[in-house]
Formats: sequence, structure tokens, C-alpha cells
Amino acid sequence: MAATKRKRRGGLAVQAKKPKRNETDAKQPAKLQDMVEEAEEEERNRIPGPVCKGKWKNKERILIFSSRGINFRTRHLMQDLRMLMPHSKADTKMDRKDKLFVINEVCEMKNCNKCIYFEAKKKQDLYMWLSNSPHGPSAKFLVQNIHTLAELKMTGNCLKGSRPLLSFDPAFDELPHYALLKELLIQIFSTPRYHPKSQPFVDHVFTFTILDNRIWFRNFQIIEEDAALVEIGPRFVLNLIKIFQGSFGGPTLYENPHYQSPNMHRRVIRSITAAKYKEKQQVKDAQKMKKKEPKTVLPHDPTADVFVIPAEEKPVEIQWVKPEPKVDLKARKKRIYKRQRKLKQKMNSGNAK
Repeated sequence: MAATKRKRRGGLAVQAKKPKRNETDAKQPAKLQDMVEEAEEEERNRIPGPVCKGKWKNKERILIFSSRGINFRTRHLMQDLRMLMPHSKADTKMDRKDKLFVINEVCEMKNCNKCIYFEAKKKQDLYMWLSNSPHGPSAKFLVQNIHTLAELKMTGNCLKGSRPLLSFDPAFDELPHYALLKELLIQIFSTPRYHPKSQPFVDHVFTFTILDNRIWFRNFQIIEEDAALVEIGPRFVLNLIKIFQGSFGGPTLYENPHYQSPNMHRRVIRSITAAKYKEKQQVKDAQKMKKKEPKTVLPHDPTADVFVIPAEEKPVEIQWVKPEPKVDLKARKKRIYKRQRKLKQKMNSGNAK
């Protein structure tokens, strides 16, 4: 409907006049359309903003710390894990006399729901606890063959705080205890999305492989040119001991039948070396006894000399003339030198007078 006007005196309504369009008004819609197209192109070519702009929903925090008595290699491994996992937190070393249930309270104070605890024993054995605090489950491992990031053989590199890919061996899906460990490792080692300290890049891979009833951990860099892998580090081997229902204790869900404690392993090595030493001593004693035994004299066999050819008998020569004595040239030279020295000494003494 077009707008109408009424006359003051109640006449017929007259249609309102439309405002005139200038040239500038005609150009404005075209400019707006161009601006909209440019904004759309910018949106297409725009690089996504940092992770912190998104909403951080999966608030997983990992507490990584150790007991007292660890060596330098364990300390470097712990620092490498903290650097590779931006959602981790640190704490002071725990006293070895304290019970492991205290760690649940430490996790609650630090606002952490997962924990990696390194336990050192005898200053040479290292154990690792992976726990879901405070309800469980938790797993205890023996850590072997540790190699840290600082070693020269690790030539790879990655961005600090970048998110890793997790690669698991197909054997993790075959047995139930490995499936439980896989879920625990995913929740601990995967960086939560939109974490404030993480970066929106995926440039390295955490691999978990099962070999010889152990879990082998490796960290590889992804090279963009040809998608090749270069090892960054750290690397270590986890030998499973037990899986508990609770956090740092509780009923045992699984116990590894192939596990051999380090004390037993060292005892077997000592017993092997002792057995070798005993064997050598027994061989020496047997040789001594053989030497002391009287030799058995075998009777002469008359057939042994059948094919023996007798040697030709040489005539015996008797020497009737006494042989001349041999001249000792060294003694003669010594005598000559002595005479010459005596003559020189006499000459020197005469000149001095």
C-alpha cells in the first residue's frame, strides 16, 4: 500500500510523493555488496585463532612428581614429560616413608585428576605409577632403558605445547588388561582441546608398542615435506607389575605372570657367575687329580715294530788330537781397551808433572 495524505478540509486522499534518488544513493548498495564479498573472502582466507579462544571443557590435569632418592636420568625424564605435556603440574618430592595414599590428597590440593608418580628404590630401581585419582584404577610399572631428550642421538624437534597424536599397537585391543591400560594412557598423555597452554598444531606422535610383554614408549616428530618420522625422545620401556582397582592401592585386578623383580634378576646373574666359577674350579681339581694318578705301563706289542726301518749305523770316529781353544773376541777387545786406558792415564800424569 502506498502512503497517502489527507487534506485538512476532508477532501480526497492524495498519494504521497516518493523522495527523489540521487546518484550517490544509487551507488551505496553496490558498495555494500562489495564490502560483504570482501568480508566473505577474508573469512575464507583467515587463519584460525589460538586455542585459548575456544572453550576448555575437558579439564584434565596431570600431577607429575617423584619420591626422594632418584638419580639424574629420572629427573631429566620427569622434566621432559612435563615439557611435552602442557596440562601437567609439578610438586615437591615426596618422602619415601610416607604412604602412597597421601598422593590422593596432594592431587586434590593441586586440583589434578590424574597422576604420574616416580618411585625410586635402592638408588637403582625406578617404578612408575599411573593413577586416576581419587577413585582409580591405577597401574604400577618397572621403568627400564631410559633415554632422555638431551641425548645427541635424538635429532627431532617439536613445538612446545603442541598436541600429540597417540598411536597404539593393535595388541592393546586383544586382551582386557591392555584395553584398560590403553584408556588410562589416552586420558593421561592426550592434551585436552583448547587448553590455555597448548598450541593448535599437531607435529609429533606418541607411540605405545607391545613387545616382549612390555610397553615401549617412543616420541617422533612429523616432518611436513614427506610425512617422515624423526625420533625426538624421551624413550623408555614399561614392564607391567600390577593393576589395582583403587588409586595407589585396593584390590588387584591383574598381576603380570611374566614379571621378574630386579632383585631376583640380579640374584640369577650372580648365581650364573658363581656356577661358572665353580665349574672352572672343578676342571682344575680334575686336572690335578689326573697328574697325581700313577701312569699305567702298557705291555710291549711285538707287532708294533714290524714296519719300522732301522737307521744306518754310522762309524764311530775317535778324535786323537786336542782341539784348539776358541778365541774369545770380546775378552780380547776388553783387554786392548784396558791397556789403552792405562797408557793414556800414564801420559796424562807425566804431562801434569
